Amino acid sequence: MNVLVGVGSPNDSPAAIERAIRRATRVGNELTVAILDPETATDELEATVTATLDEHDITASTRHVAGQPGSELVDIAESEGFDEIVLAGGQTSPMGKITIDKTVEFVVLNAHTTVTLVR
Repeated sequence: MNVLVGVGSPNDSPAAIERAIRRATRVGNELTVAILDPETATDELEATVTATLDEHDITASTRHVAGQPGSELVDIAESEGFDEIVLAGGQTSPMGKITIDKTVEFVVLNAHTTVTLVR
């Protein structure tokens, strides 16, 4: 299976990467990591992605996504035949409801492939 992992926050993204790596190790998925909004991506985020992949001895291609990240992820997934998109997303509100940001919402509502949210 060909999996696109979208990362955009140093706080949430490690969970998405870890989840995708664990699954890739078990079932032999091919991973592509898309770093969202490279203008605000910090060196810390890039270092986290690299370190996590190295730690698990996983080879994955990495790319930067510019423009509207949700739209770009959906376009990449469709045009390049990805089977799944993995994103970090979903914070629990004080009332116990899950809230998601605009990028995650766009991907969930518009992707024609499986979307996995990691909290």
